[in-house]
Amino acid sequence: MSELQDQSEILARGALEGLVVLVTGGGTGLGRETAFELARCGASVTIAGRRREVLEQTVAEGEGLNGRLDWVCGDVRERAEAERLLCTVREQMGRLDVLVNNAGGQFFSPAELIAAKGWRAVWRLNVGGMLNMSEAAHELVFGPAGGGTVINVTLSPHNGMPGMAHSGAARATVEALTRELAARWAPSGVTVTAVAAGHFATEVTAKYPESVRASASRTVPVQRLGTPIEHAWLVTMLASPLGRAFNGSTVTLDGARDNWFGPWPPPGLVGEGGEVPVEERKGAVTPGRPGLE
Repeated sequence: MSELQDQSEILARGALEGLVVLVTGGGTGLGRETAFELARCGASVTIAGRRREVLEQTVAEGEGLNGRLDWVCGDVRERAEAERLLCTVREQMGRLDVLVNNAGGQFFSPAELIAAKGWRAVWRLNVGGMLNMSEAAHELVFGPAGGGTVINVTLSPHNGMPGMAHSGAARATVEALTRELAARWAPSGVTVTAVAAGHFATEVTAKYPESVRASASRTVPVQRLGTPIEHAWLVTMLASPLGRAFNGSTVTLDGARDNWFGPWPPPGLVGEGGEVPVEERKGAVTPGRPGLE
């Protein structure tokens, strides 16, 4: 396994010095990369999840990064467990400044084949887990401390999720709750934002059918999957003081997939040379033609 880069590519090494962060679902995928980037910027990061061996391995891989990296095992689907996770971090670190609700999951299935049990399982993790952690953080940590930041990781696109309708419904609910909680908790100094992630190349995507993985990049206008570090950069920025200006917002990072679903460009749209035609409009600036003075 290659050694991790100990310096952020775009953020200052001590940008988050002194900040204490808890990342749920931090042992794999986007959560893992987010934890590493936060630590590179000087934050003390605790990752949470249900599998101890995965958490231990991730912390071992992150040894030597600028900030501290630790782990705590627990299940965010249970309110008592959520409270224990938060109190453990506060007791060990003396404070908690940022909660990243990254834990989530779904499975690939046509909507008509999803049983009630499947709907409940996805809802319990993606919505219930987020609420357990957020409400407990506000009541036990952020409210009494006079401030804090909650970052909810959700999914794009917002125009539907064929094959994962249960997750689309749950993630839309998380975005609605982000706006509601941001307004409700603003007087307590608590910031609540969301990140809508598109298709990213992680080990988690390997569980999806090959046909789904092979066509995923073709549904993104930039014609590639996102890289986990791009997602980590955004979450890290939202964890910084600048993130407070985004209170109540959902920031989408999906290569413009929200604007299109299907092969890009669509059949029949491209010109003879493979370029997408530009509409000729009076007074408009077109490629190769100077604008009007």
